[in-house]
Amino acid sequence: MGIIKASVAVEQQTQKNITALIRIGTRGSPLALAQAYETRDKLMATHSELAEEGAIQIVIIKTTGDKIQSQPLADIGGKGLFTKEIDEALINGEIDIAVHSMKDVPTYLPEKTILPCNLPREDVRDAFISLSAASLAELPAGSTVGTASLRRKSQLLHKYASLNVLENFRGNVQTRLRKLNEGVVQATLLALAGLKRLNMTEHVTSILSIDEMLPAVAQGAIGIACRSNDDTMANYIASLNHEETRLAVACERAFLLTLDGSCRTPIAGYAYKDDDGNCIFKGLVASPDGIRVLETSRKGLYAHEDMVMMGKDAGKELLSQAGPGFFGC
Repeated sequence: MGIIKASVAVEQQTQKNITALIRIGTRGSPLALAQAYETRDKLMATHSELAEEGAIQIVIIKTTGDKIQSQPLADIGGKGLFTKEIDEALINGEIDIAVHSMKDVPTYLPEKTILPCNLPREDVRDAFISLSAASLAELPAGSTVGTASLRRKSQLLHKYASLNVLENFRGNVQTRLRKLNEGVVQATLLALAGLKRLNMTEHVTSILSIDEMLPAVAQGAIGIACRSNDDTMANYIASLNHEETRLAVACERAFLLTLDGSCRTPIAGYAYKDDDGNCIFKGLVASPDGIRVLETSRKGLYAHEDMVMMGKDAGKELLSQAGPGFFGC
């Protein structure tokens, strides 16, 4: 972690007297930086002028979610906690593009910004990590599982009611693994995508299937935003767009937007292309205690309009099933 931060600090220092063509805004966590570097490397490989030394600068921005580590995310707002300050820097012209984990991006983009690009999606599944059990099913009754995700907590308790969940299991991947090693919890669940991007898959005990743990909306997807009036940046990042990922994310986010769940509503959704080229969508909402879990699925054409409609329709169905009060904060 220290090495990555130091390298960025050096990069920023040496570029003070160089006018960068693109300033990339990102959080400072090792995973966020890995995603920013992935974006930088793709831009350099695609556009020769960006391969010149100093053409691209990484700018670290501390977000509310990074600053407040002592409270559960749901207690401090839940939405936009890892994007707000980066978006403000973008709108104010302090950076040229913003790199986000799409699962952190609110369903409404800030005014004066667009998000025309998703990089190719990484594995969407969750990883089970434990020093004492090979799988969730093998954890003894009363074992404590650490997670900061209500989505994971609700699905976990629905299937394994005898487990305890430590809710405020916050921090970056390295911090959570350290807490696991110190015995604070007997197991934790992390996004496999993040572990792959950090080259840390050796820590994975087992991988949870989609049926066992439906992922967060847009899990494993990176989004790149720019100002809506900046055609140069829009063209740069549009050249990196992976359309299959963009459409899947649009479907899932339409589902989330329709539900408009509060910060305390566990929601999961996943859209993907099947072997016949169709879109399969699976959606889920749950009560935080895992007692009520409502699920639905859709199948349709792998095309933007069809997929957005599928997401909306699935959301409306679960809203109807849930009834009044289910989504209250």
